[in-house]
Amino acid sequence: MTDRVLLTGISGFLGGHVALQLLNSGYTVRGGVRNLQRADKVRETLRRHGGDVSRLEFVALDLMRDGGWNEAMEGVRYLQHTASPFLIQIPKDKMELIGPAVEGTERALNAANKAGVERIVLTSSMAAIAYGHDKSRTTPFTAKDWTDLNGRAVNFYQESKTLAEKRAWEIMDAAGRRNALAVINPSAIFGPLLDDDPGTSAVIVQRLLDGSIPAAPRIPMTIIDVRDIAAAHVAAMTAPDAGGKRFPMGERTVFFLEAAKILRERYPERRIPSFGMPDWAVRLYALFDRDMRDNMGELGYIKQLDSSDAIALLGRPLRTAPEALLATADSLVSQRLV
Repeated sequence: MTDRVLLTGISGFLGGHVALQLLNSGYTVRGGVRNLQRADKVRETLRRHGGDVSRLEFVALDLMRDGGWNEAMEGVRYLQHTASPFLIQIPKDKMELIGPAVEGTERALNAANKAGVERIVLTSSMAAIAYGHDKSRTTPFTAKDWTDLNGRAVNFYQESKTLAEKRAWEIMDAAGRRNALAVINPSAIFGPLLDDDPGTSAVIVQRLLDGSIPAAPRIPMTIIDVRDIAAAHVAAMTAPDAGGKRFPMGERTVFFLEAAKILRERYPERRIPSFGMPDWAVRLYALFDRDMRDNMGELGYIKQLDSSDAIALLGRPLRTAPEALLATADSLVSQRLV
């Protein structure tokens, strides 16, 4: 197989795993990076994890600049658009998130449509599905659901992912190519790191392991393993019935205290919290910790995703939440990041 895939965001946590699975499946991968100086590190990382880097090439792409997109699509059969801003700390100016997310999506999809790319797989998020809804909801969120941007406690990141995905569907509908797009909507992504960059979700596990979270707040996390997300991206690229669909992906939801217990059993010598933090204390702590403050809207609110379509796409069950958490922890330790 010599089909060429343009993969944006190849230097990211998810992008690296998608690249590895594409290379192992025999594809030629053209990785998009903002700065070509990062290419050597990405190439070495993928080589170290068994990727055949003889079929790996790079191109400079910027979500906020027009240059290079049309050229990057030359000879490309499929587009994997995983690049998007994700910041642990929500910025004061929401356009720092919304601008790159929406404009990057426009540039990537417009160039792909112009080039006649056969299938586009877009990384969206649970953030575009399950937020702004009433806390009384107990039924799982499905592909039919959208985040209510006028609802309660929607932050800038959730707004950016919702607007970017809606813009993607608008572009494909206008081009008459809706079935050429498949969208993956993962929850919080955990799993093995490929290099020494802890990325985003892994920072949560890092903070639990290094003792910087003194007690566990009653905040839930819907968890999915990065290897399953990457496999879904690759499968959605060629599955005939994946076009025109969204694929929510979350194995299950755990509270911080349960996550801490899973980690403590593997690493009993570490100062991992063993008790919960009362809600009033969380609110007080949030006054001094912006990471906590940005997530206060989720305090005590469990959200489940209906992942049945993604499971059918993969043809197997999802890896469990504990497996994903422990893979993150083990790689953080092996990379000496904790």
